[in-house]
Amino acid sequence: MAEPGRSQTRFWIVTVAALVAIAVTASLGRWQLNRADQKLALQASMGERSALPALDNAGLLSAVSGQDASGAASVHHRAVVLTGQWVPQAQVFLDNRQMDGRVGFFHVMPLRLDGSERVVLVQRGWAPRDFQDRTRVPDVLTPQGPVRIEGRLAPPPAQLYQLGEAAPGVIRQNIDLPELALETGLSLLPLSVQQTGEADDGLLRQWPAPAVDVSRHHGYAFQWFALSTLLVLLYLWFQIILPRRKRIPHGPDAR
Repeated sequence: MAEPGRSQTRFWIVTVAALVAIAVTASLGRWQLNRADQKLALQASMGERSALPALDNAGLLSAVSGQDASGAASVHHRAVVLTGQWVPQAQVFLDNRQMDGRVGFFHVMPLRLDGSERVVLVQRGWAPRDFQDRTRVPDVLTPQGPVRIEGRLAPPPAQLYQLGEAAPGVIRQNIDLPELALETGLSLLPLSVQQTGEADDGLLRQWPAPAVDVSRHHGYAFQWFALSTLLVLLYLWFQIILPRRKRIPHGPDAR
């Protein structure tokens, strides 16, 4: 038979450990619910911005004046109608990009805005690559002179995993805006434009909607709350109910 003092010490050790574990799992469940609420708010904010009137050159420059990449996020997903001239010598084809389940290039080209020296990076669309000659880039129709484009403001193109350091050239895995600005000498704005409208230049522009996966957070929250509930039940059974059952006499001799 266990000594009373040792039994009491073990009881309190198990109790404290159980309370800590229950508190941690319940907190993780609440954190996942908070993440889901944040994403729902972000989704609502994106919907509100996309419904706002399109920004022109002056409106875009005013919105991002003095902003860095994080500050410019406040205007992501807004529609724009911009005028300017392409800067084809600074074009980039981002490799290993998918659209409609096919792998190819995202064609990215700077647009110098009319009436300003500021330049915005435009994700013009997707083009297939030549798998026979991987150094060949597609011929994309690029008008000379003034152009007018429609699009939606977005973060810079997403970064993909790459081995080693980025190599300069027209075909790249990723773009780093500050590095590209230094390389080209262009005064780049801290965001990009996903071009929309008719694709008469041979590019696809079926941009996927931004993913806001709320169900995943709800699933994780359910798992954490279920684990917290299981810990409560196990504690009650092994620390409260089972010891009491053992102390109650059973059988024909019980009175």
